[in-house]
Amino acid sequence: MDLFSQDRLPNILPFDGTVHYYGKIFSADQSASYFEKLLQNIEWRHDEALLYGKHYVTKRKVAWYGDEAYEYRYSGTTKQALPWTTELKVLKAIVEEKSGNFFNSCLLNLYHDGGEGMAWHSDGEKMLGDDPIVTSLSFGAERKFSFKHKTTKQTVSLVLENGSLLVMREGSQKHWLHRLPPTKKVTRPRISLTFRKIIN
Repeated sequence: MDLFSQDRLPNILPFDGTVHYYGKIFSADQSASYFEKLLQNIEWRHDEALLYGKHYVTKRKVAWYGDEAYEYRYSGTTKQALPWTTELKVLKAIVEEKSGNFFNSCLLNLYHDGGEGMAWHSDGEKMLGDDPIVTSLSFGAERKFSFKHKTTKQTVSLVLENGSLLVMREGSQKHWLHRLPPTKKVTRPRISLTFRKIIN
């Protein structure tokens, strides 16, 4: 599927935004290969957050890569972007071709099992611009992914498959929250790559 077929993709959101789910864009073998390469070659670190004056370290691991040594600031912490790896350059080019959007950075998350998730949030940092487009590329365990409207509180959920691509387009960060809910049913790890564009 290319950028010219986006109009055939259903919008996951009922209103106030657009989210396209492309499904699996890699074969099972390709997905397994990328998962292992990312697991071994990415400089994973436990995520940190400063909330209400308290310092937290998560079980989930993260990594931040980009075209330049961008600083990514969220939850009271600052991360310095690392230079792209070979695998990340390839995946970035594929995501850009599929989505029709350009990205200059990527935040990666490693969830060891279903007990690790992400709370409700939106990617609304000023450095991403007023209405950012963010993609989520998934490898590993299938996980439920949910959206909640900031005003009406209406929720929408889907399952992100191994080797799948989700593109959160205009309005999705401004009007909706999203999260990866924890679950005891998932025992395998998942890696997500969230490509985004830093605005200087």
